[in-house]
Amino acid sequence: MLKSFSNDPKHALNAICPYYTMFPLEYPMAIMRKYKNSSPKLLDPFCGRGTSLYAARASGFDAWGIDSSPIAVSIAQAKLATTTLEAVMDLAKQLVLKDPLDIPSTPFFKHAYSKSTLKQISALREGLMELEVETDASVVLRAASLGCLHGPLNKTIGTAGYFSNQMPRTFASKPDYSVKYWKDRKLVPPKVDILKVIERKLNRILDNDYPPCGNIKQVVAGNSCNTETFSALPKDFDLIVTSPPYYGMKTYIQDQWLRMWFLGGDPEIDYKNEKDQIKHSGKDIFIQELASVWQNVKKVSLEDLHIYVRFGSVPSVKSDPKQIFRSSIEAAGGLKIVSTRNALDAHAGKRQANQMGASSKAAVEYDFHVVRC
Repeated sequence: MLKSFSNDPKHALNAICPYYTMFPLEYPMAIMRKYKNSSPKLLDPFCGRGTSLYAARASGFDAWGIDSSPIAVSIAQAKLATTTLEAVMDLAKQLVLKDPLDIPSTPFFKHAYSKSTLKQISALREGLMELEVETDASVVLRAASLGCLHGPLNKTIGTAGYFSNQMPRTFASKPDYSVKYWKDRKLVPPKVDILKVIERKLNRILDNDYPPCGNIKQVVAGNSCNTETFSALPKDFDLIVTSPPYYGMKTYIQDQWLRMWFLGGDPEIDYKNEKDQIKHSGKDIFIQELASVWQNVKKVSLEDLHIYVRFGSVPSVKSDPKQIFRSSIEAAGGLKIVSTRNALDAHAGKRQANQMGASSKAAVEYDFHVVRC
């Protein structure tokens, strides 16, 4: 059985912000061990919160990532950042001092956060948005803030790990549902100092000596289906570790609507923001979109290329993930699958299907190893 890293404080940076589609760290770490003597250059074209990038960094390998979600990019960048607690907190204190121009006043925000806490959050949000130069400190501050933005209530203010009233930590519940939930249970938002919450989180994270490997610019915002997204990338990747969106799972942006607001979006759910995501309008279209990613990956990779993919299905959409993935590899051309195994044998668990708590079923997931023909 693979060693579990989920509660290992040494890997606290990887947990800077929970994300319900994240795959377990054990998966990429096991792959890194296979290549420990060859120092590969890794690319993850669907990097999500950057778990594979973190695994590469922890192993001393160079890594690049691509994602179409601004939230994913913000979190993944932190996995390649090198900074200090003092630098991050100095920036946070500086940004919170300024009075925010826009404080949301919808019922959701009034019940989600105390008045003083929401003022601090809004000031920090605007301050980060207005930065002219991105630094490692600002990247880590943004990712930590996203991770603290919503989550379960603690018993005491002094141990609070989140800014909000009772909420899930991996996705944002819908506004109307949330307000009704809080009112029915007479739950009030905690009056927390967000600076103290952020510092508690970062004390656990930045206390570790993470080897500097790569930089924050190695996480690219873009759609991996598009060739131009790869234009500025190196052309010598030899290891791909990734997990594409599962067919039918297309609500990433909506399920992260509150974090999208923090990054500059509207204070409400945007149901139309799918233009930069892989298309799920039909199985054949999805397969062709996925095939275009593998074709783009080949163009920036060496001849001795190894692709490792975790891919599955979600219970709400009837599909055969093995057939979909194999079809995408065939359509891409020049590639072949050398192994397929059930991911349940290796710490799979509930990931892309796990949105609404314990009642949801686990996704069926497979691990594929692909090489050039």
